Amino acid sequence: MDGIERGQLSVMPIHAVTEVYGEAGLRMLFEIESEAFPDQERATMLRAERVASRLHAGDKRVREPYVNHLLRVALRITRHYQVRDAEVIVAALLHDAVEDHPRDLADLAGDAERAAGERNAALTMLARAFTPRVANLIASVTNPDYDPGRDRGEQYREHVVESLEVDPWARVIKLSDFTDNGVGIIHTTGPKVRKASAKYAPLVPQLRDFALRDDTPLSAEVKAHIVGQLDLAAERFRAILG
Repeated sequence: MDGIERGQLSVMPIHAVTEVYGEAGLRMLFEIESEAFPDQERATMLRAERVASRLHAGDKRVREPYVNHLLRVALRITRHYQVRDAEVIVAALLHDAVEDHPRDLADLAGDAERAAGERNAALTMLARAFTPRVANLIASVTNPDYDPGRDRGEQYREHVVESLEVDPWARVIKLSDFTDNGVGIIHTTGPKVRKASAKYAPLVPQLRDFALRDDTPLSAEVKAHIVGQLDLAAERFRAILG
């Protein structure tokens, strides 16, 4: 990438890479971070990044390509959470694939899989392309099909609590995802700011509890870092909601 040295990029904060170099910088930073993994695992992670990029190629997240969000979620897990589990990183990159693009994945499945529904077929394809564990992690952080007769925010929060209760590694992905959405709420504009804050704010205490649980597979230092990020998100939600 023109105008930047790999060594410089490797020590820049993730948010600074986003602001200064955007998608290209985040991609290069992910490649650098992936070098800490064995060759086969690194190849799988880079393949997952390419799959995520293709699926979300036309998607936008406020003022940036949606893939930036996926890369930051994965980078936060490797860099700040100190995780060296390649399947978790792959699931982090693809954590919105089934929710946002089930048909694109389901179209690759056979008639039998499609008969079980787009989302089930999409998860089947991800299990084949990667591993069943990757698919299960993605399922744990995929929002449900909402009941139109109930409040969507309430259903979202119920799902998060229920799925994270039984899947400690899914907590790691959700905590990084929530941090990107919550701390990053200041980069959101328009009516969505207040709507998103009202959706996310009630979850902070529960996520703080999940982060600090003994069976959450992170070090005490990392858990303290996450709690600090959750507190920052809560502060921003309060300011927005008044």
